Amino acid sequence: MSGGGLVLGQSPRAPGRGEASRETLDRVVASIDDEAVDASDVNHEFRLERYLNGQMPADPPDRETFEPVRERLVERKLLAIDAAAEPAADQQAAARARKQLEETRKRFSTPEAYQVALHSLGMDEAQVLAELVAEQKVLGMIDRRLRPEAAVERSEVETYYRDTFTPEFNRRGTGALPPLSQVEGQIREILTQQRIDKLLSQWVEELKSSHRVVFHSF
Repeated sequence: MSGGGLVLGQSPRAPGRGEASRETLDRVVASIDDEAVDASDVNHEFRLERYLNGQMPADPPDRETFEPVRERLVERKLLAIDAAAEPAADQQAAARARKQLEETRKRFSTPEAYQVALHSLGMDEAQVLAELVAEQKVLGMIDRRLRPEAAVERSEVETYYRDTFTPEFNRRGTGALPPLSQVEGQIREILTQQRIDKLLSQWVEELKSSHRVVFHSF
């Protein structure tokens, strides 16, 4: 597998426009151990992300957009390897996935717009739901492993309330400032998620070092 990327099914003759497009989508752009990640995989991830955000799935992303999508896809695959090795299945993943799909429907202006986007994605709801269940299993694993390490002290909540929450609330000018007791849970979750994000970044870097991860030029 060369650093310039492997093109599958490449023909020695000059390809036509449709063939060139297909070969571009089949180019290997990353690998995890012995698993290849094709440009078509990244394009699918990009289109699915847009759909889940209530946007029409678009043409393949440009280079500036492609690289972070490829990075996210590789990281998700690395985490999925760990999630698959967990002995206990996440029983709540399917319920969370169904809720996520329902939230996706609401992001579109009309049911018809949602169906057009789904059709453009080239998937049916069962296929989308299966991908969301897999994603929710990974998210459940992340929460189970990292939340205990992300515990927040009361003093941190008080500092955030004083230095961040209060100035921002006053800038918005939306009424009387709520007491700390009323927003403590909200602030604690914000701080917990921030800490989980940092721990997750460290975990992903460890996974990259424990697997053969290669990003190929394209």
